[in-house]
Amino acid sequence: GFFPVSNDLRRNSRRPKKPPQQVEHQEEVNMKNTVILGALTIAGLSAGAAAAGTLDDVKARGKLNCGVTTGLVGFAAPNANGEWEGFDVAVCRAVAAAALGDSTAVEFVPTTGKTRFTALASGEIDMLARNTTWTFSRDVDLKFEFTGVNYYDGQGFMVPKELGVSSAKELDGATVCIQTGTTTELNLADFFRSNNISYEPVPIETNAEAQQQYLAGACDVYTTDASGLAATRATFDAPNDHVLLPEIISKEPLGPLVRHGDNEWGDVVRWTLNALITAEELGVTSANLAEMAAGTNNPEINRLLGTEGTLGEMLGLSADWGKNAVAAGGNYGEVFAKNIGEDTPIGLARGLNAQWTEGGLLYSPPFR
Repeated sequence: GFFPVSNDLRRNSRRPKKPPQQVEHQEEVNMKNTVILGALTIAGLSAGAAAAGTLDDVKARGKLNCGVTTGLVGFAAPNANGEWEGFDVAVCRAVAAAALGDSTAVEFVPTTGKTRFTALASGEIDMLARNTTWTFSRDVDLKFEFTGVNYYDGQGFMVPKELGVSSAKELDGATVCIQTGTTTELNLADFFRSNNISYEPVPIETNAEAQQQYLAGACDVYTTDASGLAATRATFDAPNDHVLLPEIISKEPLGPLVRHGDNEWGDVVRWTLNALITAEELGVTSANLAEMAAGTNNPEINRLLGTEGTLGEMLGLSADWGKNAVAAGGNYGEVFAKNIGEDTPIGLARGLNAQWTEGGLLYSPPFR
């Protein structure tokens, strides 16, 4: 069960107080980084040769190998028929549509927080679209190229209502389910340290495991990106028995990534995401796509959809690559609404992920 959190009871909690986690935690992280970097060095040798030709490899293979999560409803999970769907899956499908003209020509490769980077570095996958945070060290030290942000997020905390907690700062001595190999793990240590409170981590590998452990009472708190908490809670039998605490303790710009040095391929992934964002800004939707693709009096729409200019040729793709990308699952707003929006069980508002014209952060560079 869950312990009631009040100052008196907390001090006498059945759990012995643990010293702050940071020292042991940092060693773990250093060790993990060494392991990851070792794998990346080996991978770099094999991937480096192929890097320049990832687009050629994808075309020759006739399908895109896209790394996704092991299962997070709304973002990436197989449906009842075994077909992958979700907000991140839609990015993979749009890239396949842009590069190959076929949004179904995708091999989805499930990866965990720990395995995702090795899978990308080794060339096992062509790109990663797995609610992955763009950070300095992942960009610079692990040698990946983030191609944009498809969801601006931040880390939050979920607790059972019966715990009686209204703030993350009241979680002194709590056990916390946390996915290993993630920014979540590092942010948690920072947050508890800066607030001079302690916690006991319950390390887990996948979202499914976290959900099972949390519901079984193996941890008092589940922490991950707020979108992931909302997605997880939506699958509970009694979602209203659980609350998301008000604190958002980090910036988590999530987006697709490719290998360093893979610039031509990076451009394809980057501009495919930009095409979905720009289509929404310019009012191009699944419903009017065919009509718009016949030509409009807006030159940027024409360049986006390939009836004017040579943008496709510059990317090494067909003229209608942008049209194909939007046809895969609709524009950014449609993808959001269908998978994670307010009319879905996950129920996320656009918030920071609204267009810049609507007070959000979505702002694609121009198609010209």
